Amino acid sequence: MASSHLTVPVDAMSPRRTKEEKFGMRVSRRGLISSAITLATLTAAGSASGRVRQRRKPNFVFILADDLGAFDLSCYGREDYRTPYIDSIARNGMRFDRGYASSSSCAPTRVGLISGRYQNRLLAGSGEGGGYTRGKIGYSGDLPSLPGMFKAAGYRTGLVGKWGIGELPDYGPRKSGYDEFFGLMGGGIDYWSHDFLDPLTPGPRHPDLYDNETPVKLDGYSTDLFSDRASDFIMRNAKQPFMLSLHYTAPHWPWQTRTERGSPRMTDMHYEGGSPAIYRDMVLAMDQGIGRVLDTLRKHRLDRDTVIIFTSDNGGERFSKMWPLRGGKGDLWEGGTRVPLIVSWPGRIEAGTVSRQIAISMDFLPTMAALAGISTDPSFPPDGIDLSPQLFGAPPIERTLFWMTPGDRLAALSYPWKFMRNGTLEYLYNLDEDPTEHANFKTRNPAVFADLKARTLAWSAQMQKPMPAVPRTLVDQAEGLETPRLPGK
Repeated sequence: MASSHLTVPVDAMSPRRTKEEKFGMRVSRRGLISSAITLATLTAAGSASGRVRQRRKPNFVFILADDLGAFDLSCYGREDYRTPYIDSIARNGMRFDRGYASSSSCAPTRVGLISGRYQNRLLAGSGEGGGYTRGKIGYSGDLPSLPGMFKAAGYRTGLVGKWGIGELPDYGPRKSGYDEFFGLMGGGIDYWSHDFLDPLTPGPRHPDLYDNETPVKLDGYSTDLFSDRASDFIMRNAKQPFMLSLHYTAPHWPWQTRTERGSPRMTDMHYEGGSPAIYRDMVLAMDQGIGRVLDTLRKHRLDRDTVIIFTSDNGGERFSKMWPLRGGKGDLWEGGTRVPLIVSWPGRIEAGTVSRQIAISMDFLPTMAALAGISTDPSFPPDGIDLSPQLFGAPPIERTLFWMTPGDRLAALSYPWKFMRNGTLEYLYNLDEDPTEHANFKTRNPAVFADLKARTLAWSAQMQKPMPAVPRTLVDQAEGLETPRLPGK
């Protein structure tokens, strides 16, 4: 089924679509249109700037929230609080209405992000959450990567915040192309003590805050520490091209704020704590920190030379605003994979626009490479696509995306149709007619169902076999405030 997406001004009413917009652009025309628009835009920008000064390579600030739901920002419809600084990125750039994460949990999406490929091609991306990346499983430093690509092109690269795809000594940010690192190696930490307790196998807490490979002890709320270090990175590298990854842990559990450190808890999943108000304060601390980063760019006159990307690693957690989407983190329903996605580049990307292009985490590597004029590794071709033509005004294009997670869960999206398998149960959803994913269209549209299912199975056969799923009973026990008991013990 063809795409129904288009790019419109934020405040405009939905216009009557032309026949070409309604049924999508043919793939054979995309190369000509994309190249022409991108070349014309960049040439015009370069010509104008050349009259003043020679333009430097664009900087990149890539901001990744953790477990932020699709509608948890006020620019996406959240009404009980406001996120003015993140909203300002959307106001100055482009907001995507159909942004997706490569997976419905943390570590797999991060593998898709750093590789630009389906994370299911690698063992490190074939599990759930961050629990399977410990020990001998992780993203190998021998593999091409997003930061490695920028480092090879002369950029100063830095990661502030969460790594989450493999632990020392075998894996780590600086083994995969980051010049410097400040943050956590694992999947989540206490916001104040900066240590970690395995949520499913309680035991002693483990410190997990590093400056490069050196463990450090610092005072402060981790969201603020990350915002401050990101601003410091920008100030120190203001005179050279840089690529900064700012990967917050907010608003991932445990539920702690600047003023509420939380009472003693059984596990970091923290089912005995949290509330919508605490969640709000965690999101607002991140928003305010992003405001400091934006202010640092302005003070050093880098705002017009910097591409800013904001998104989340998966769908929302228990306090997220999800309606009308079904499900949340860990699910392949829309609530588990739909995420906010905003891109700004003042003077290049038209301010205040909304795109209906289907976009996903693995698109960032080829898109950022194109914006920087960097070639991707031909031996490790991206599965993601270059979205720069759409950022500069090209119409949306058709595409089909696939997901596979442990527990025999599969999904494919060829908008508006979505195939999904949950164990032995199979569904065909029409997201235009039913965005809540409760109406199963498979018997009414057998040809569409059969086609999407066949393509999904063919894709999954080329991927790594998923790792075993975390038993649902363990999560249920944690929510029931019981010590999780492994099967057979």
